[in-house]
Amino acid sequence: MIIAILILFFTVLFAGWLVRFLPKDNQYFLKILLAFSGAYLFTITIIHILPDVLLSTDDPHQVGYYVLAGFFLQLLLELFSEGIEHGHVHKHAHDQNSGFVPFMLLFSLIMHSFLEGSILVENGHGHGHDHGHASYLGNNFYSVLAGIAIHHIPAAVALMSVLMFRLNNFKKAFGYLFLFAIASPLGILFSNYIILEELKSTNLFMILSGLVAGNFLHISTTILFETSPDHRFHKNKIIATIAGTLIALASDFL
Repeated sequence: MIIAILILFFTVLFAGWLVRFLPKDNQYFLKILLAFSGAYLFTITIIHILPDVLLSTDDPHQVGYYVLAGFFLQLLLELFSEGIEHGHVHKHAHDQNSGFVPFMLLFSLIMHSFLEGSILVENGHGHGHDHGHASYLGNNFYSVLAGIAIHHIPAAVALMSVLMFRLNNFKKAFGYLFLFAIASPLGILFSNYIILEELKSTNLFMILSGLVAGNFLHISTTILFETSPDHRFHKNKIIATIAGTLIALASDFL
């Protein structure tokens, strides 16, 4: 579990730190990374998270309600985050050097990230069921962990870019990025140590997994549609999308 916490924490900090060296007017690399992460996230949601949560409950029909709730919850969160989750960087002229921290943006990202971390329950900690499923993620734990970490890279880059633009101070911006970095680790700790008994004895994990699946479906499909908004062929983006899908599929054999 400590490995998952460290991966998620340092992935965000490292991606945010890289903003110092990335060209401010060239977002091409970010778009390629987004195409890869969107495809990976979409694939693990379809082949891992959704099947696992459906198999983990005696009434799989109710899962759909939570997936829908997660989808529209993400839509609501993006009213405040402005699409940071899928790499959007909105910089308005009147915001420049204003010195104000976008607290609602931070709050929505932290809530989203905390929810993602909450489904990373270690193997053996999971919710026991009569039909033998020890946990919802099972052997897919690290595949989902990788998806969350990859998804956080463009989000951290976009958030740090916005904070730098607003605060014009790297150290201050990095301090606020730290709040985003600890959100998923806190979600992991919350599920594995604070509400673990509830996860074992109730449908709470099914609810959390459904919400996160809905979140992921919204984010990944938005990314995949936005990478080719004019429906034209972009070779590198297509390659990145195929690579993300194939790597996610290959995780079944690792």
